[in-house]
Amino acid sequence: MDLLSIENSVYEEGFECVCGVDEAGRGPLAGPVCAAAVILPRNLLIPGLDDSKKLSEKSRERLYEAIVSQAEAYGIAFATEREIDELNILNATFLAMNRAIEMLSVKPSIALIDGNRDSGITMPSRTIIGGDGKCASIAAASILAKVTRDRLMMHMADKYPEYGFERHKGYGTREHYDRLKEHGPCEIHRRTFLKNL
Repeated sequence: MDLLSIENSVYEEGFECVCGVDEAGRGPLAGPVCAAAVILPRNLLIPGLDDSKKLSEKSRERLYEAIVSQAEAYGIAFATEREIDELNILNATFLAMNRAIEMLSVKPSIALIDGNRDSGITMPSRTIIGGDGKCASIAAASILAKVTRDRLMMHMADKYPEYGFERHKGYGTREHYDRLKEHGPCEIHRRTFLKNL
């Protein structure tokens, strides 16, 4: 898979600056959703770059440092668990994505969004299903979002040690459900995700 082919075809259409956007943490029962937007220098291919879900934690950490040091611009932003409860997870994800795009120090002319929905993005955009495994800037965004959110959940594990966040990062594992039944939800749980408890 040539991770540069999608970006290059978009550049050939006449767009001058392309950013990739992805999120991490749509599914968990606790914690925010995190989005990242990344503009990579044209034709830069960072060795080992891939969909964050296919990479080990060690590889993601190494690539995170390579991306932030070589990107033309990047932004990383959250939508909180309260915003998720108020807006629903899809709209909260768009909110986090727009915040990440707005943080870019260079203004992109188009955003490439992982997935099949971009109706909530406030700039010209295009969706790419499976984009985190097909497109370099989306893959880079997926890594920044995943690493940032995992680091936050490790911090939350220190604050709320009874839930085991360091192991499941807020996802609905059996351990997490067992801890919820024992302790009830804490401040960072998404109440709209706990209706079956």
